Amino acid sequence: MVTNPERRPVDYRYHCFIPAGTGHNTLPFNPCALLDFTLLRLDAGQSWSGATGDREILAVILGGTATFTVGGHRFESVGGRANVFDGRPHSVYLPAGAEVTVSALSDVEIALPSAPSDLAVGPYVIAPDRVAAGRWGAANFGRDYHQILTEISQPDLPAHRLIVGETYTPSGNWSTYPPHRHKHDNLPAEAAHEEMYYFRVNPSDGFGICRMYTDEGYEENFTVRDHGMHMMPEGYHTVVSAPGYTTYYLWFLAGTQRTQGAHEDVNLSWVGKTVPTLRSVGL
Repeated sequence: MVTNPERRPVDYRYHCFIPAGTGHNTLPFNPCALLDFTLLRLDAGQSWSGATGDREILAVILGGTATFTVGGHRFESVGGRANVFDGRPHSVYLPAGAEVTVSALSDVEIALPSAPSDLAVGPYVIAPDRVAAGRWGAANFGRDYHQILTEISQPDLPAHRLIVGETYTPSGNWSTYPPHRHKHDNLPAEAAHEEMYYFRVNPSDGFGICRMYTDEGYEENFTVRDHGMHMMPEGYHTVVSAPGYTTYYLWFLAGTQRTQGAHEDVNLSWVGKTVPTLRSVGL
């Protein structure tokens, strides 16, 4: 088994690995105009301080527990799941213009997707019982999801641009299938959004494959491993897990509005129409 896969230099336009050392880790490059992502990893007893600036951030606890001080607000002991494969997450919404301190009560990993915002609102915690869970697709393109901050599942929680959730793709299954894009504001059929995926794999030595492609003929195929990033300012996209492994990705989007809408690849959209039949026979 591969236990420490070599991280060769990536020449892709829309894929990379984010560093995952202790501290505040940033993307090596970012093709998106709105979305950004950082990964905060702290040992028990460590703290990190920063500012949101002109961006809203959703701090998603990937694993561990921490206390957040956001301006004059203090949120004690946020988190609890051991890792991303251990239930629904705790999250903290960090508005633009806030000073933030995170104090680790245990070893902790925190994903920090962000987008520009001028929304005047206070910080708040999203507890696991506010996270909607379900299953998309069927058969070998069935996958499980958590909706953490979406217009549909959490309409009462304010955010300017961010839409955030998690997807778990079982062994051998496809996800985000049929492939779709978020290119044009043409609601309700499609909304213009940038999107990113942050990947983890279980067991951690495993892998998956993701594909992105455009109507103009550009294509990238990427090996999914722990801490891989799929950055999509454009294009259709899809993911498959290698047999024996489950892939997780934190997905987040930002555009001019928060209404979700996706346009499926017309050459593959027929697959989605089989879902009711497949589910009716228990697949």
